[in-house]
Amino acid sequence: MPSLHPSGWAAMAMGALAALAALYLLVLVTLFVAQRHILFRPDRSPPIAAQMGQPGLQEVRLATADGLDLLAWFLPPPSDGAPVVLYLHGNAGHIGHRGARIRGIAGQGWGALFVEYRGYGGNPGTVSEAGLHRDAAAGLATLRQRGIAAARIVVWGESLGSGLATALAARGAVGAVVLETPYTAIADIARQRYPFAPVDLLLKDRFESLVHMPAIRAPILVAVAGRDQVVPPAMGAALHAAATAPAELWIAPQAGHNDLMKQGLMEAVADFVRSYLTQ
Repeated sequence: MPSLHPSGWAAMAMGALAALAALYLLVLVTLFVAQRHILFRPDRSPPIAAQMGQPGLQEVRLATADGLDLLAWFLPPPSDGAPVVLYLHGNAGHIGHRGARIRGIAGQGWGALFVEYRGYGGNPGTVSEAGLHRDAAAGLATLRQRGIAAARIVVWGESLGSGLATALAARGAVGAVVLETPYTAIADIARQRYPFAPVDLLLKDRFESLVHMPAIRAPILVAVAGRDQVVPPAMGAALHAAATAPAELWIAPQAGHNDLMKQGLMEAVADFVRSYLTQ
């Protein structure tokens, strides 16, 4: 059997390298194109407030700076001095999937505005970081327009929403901030999941929470799940360490990413709010 000439081996090696390079490029292109489908997982069906069984919960509309009209749910505060939560939910589902939080907040005797994002819950618009920041800002503006003082507003960001909460609180006055399973930046998570990819070149939506932490002047509660497989618990600790305002770190050692309400988060938030906001 004739042996292959060295030039033939070289040609085969070059061909294999070219195929691998093409495959790698295809993977990067796929990640770039699909990244918002990976990051944002909306339920686009409209949630119905009446189905929650929560007395007083109302469907309201938010007007964003770029002209969108968004659905939100409003739970009026039972008294003039009660705290009011601006709730910014995580990346999956819609506000109708946050029933435990709605009932927990109502059970404390607080008001709340549950912001539904563009592209979620039947709302118009395309989901993006810039758009979600506008949605969160519209929620805060709506509370102020209703006469709720900044000192009474608790901005609660859940998972993805924690990135919105840090940026919002860094820009304007609020009474307190709750960050539930927060991350330092989306890029930091992406680097761990896709170590082979040049994340900083590909990423469109960054949500750089760590950058905003030192600018927040309101008290902060950082709530961390000790067995979080989505957001490394160390990221919550890093955010807590970066705070210049009074900050508390609450850890549920046995909790996963979606388990904190079952592990006492509502009680921890209530204790935190009572420590810093007076009614």
